[in-house]
Amino acid sequence: MASAPSKLYADDVSLLMVLLDTNPFFWSSSSLPFSKFLSHVLTFLNSILLLNQLNQIVVLLRATIQAGGFVIKDEQLIKEGSGEGIPSSLLSGSLSMALCYIQRVFRSGPLHPQPRILCLQGSSDGPEQYVAIMNAIFSAQRSMVPIDSCYMGSNNSAFLQQASYITGGVYLKPQQPNGLLQYLTTVFATDLHSRAFLQLPKSAGVDFRASCFCHKKTIDTGYICSVCLSIFCKHHKKCSTCGSVFGQAQSESSTTNRKRKASDT
Repeated sequence: MASAPSKLYADDVSLLMVLLDTNPFFWSSSSLPFSKFLSHVLTFLNSILLLNQLNQIVVLLRATIQAGGFVIKDEQLIKEGSGEGIPSSLLSGSLSMALCYIQRVFRSGPLHPQPRILCLQGSSDGPEQYVAIMNAIFSAQRSMVPIDSCYMGSNNSAFLQQASYITGGVYLKPQQPNGLLQYLTTVFATDLHSRAFLQLPKSAGVDFRASCFCHKKTIDTGYICSVCLSIFCKHHKKCSTCGSVFGQAQSESSTTNRKRKASDT
């Protein structure tokens, strides 16, 4: 009797794309050293592989320094006391790479694990990446790939909040960084099939503010091009994105009208 090929990948088999923020400027000022953070993450990834032998994991590092040499660099930065002016990590690039890999898996055949993306980030948002990140978020939404977010920074990440909200993922900001492993295993180890039976944490609110295309700053109100939907903090005679000429009757549009409470879902 021939075996059913559809049973090769069950609903609880996952392809987990982990986007790991290895920004040395952030980790040198964090209360959780990168060496301990990496230990928590590795234990979590091993638990994912133990849950199902068919589970797959892909890790993308968002820094030029690899994990092995990063611990030494982290310790040096702590001794030097450098941690001021923390730059943002290239979240848009890592999201794009993860989605490209997932698309390749989709095209490999009808049988594939359920993909999802987990962003482990500590760096602050980079407003200059707004357009690229939103394009990646909408691409993940169309592909039905949820983006989970675990943010380790002091303030919430508006980009990751929107990514998880739009794609149906989970956004979490651990209150106790030293207990990171517990957060990861109890929230983010859950496969997509099992999430329908669990009450996972929801974000209390989502920051839907956009970044202007002219100065790359987060704004509450701004001007929107009616042709390409580019956002500007000040009135311009011509759209720098599509070249459309703005009329005198261009009205000011508030981006705050896009805000919605997460509880509405």
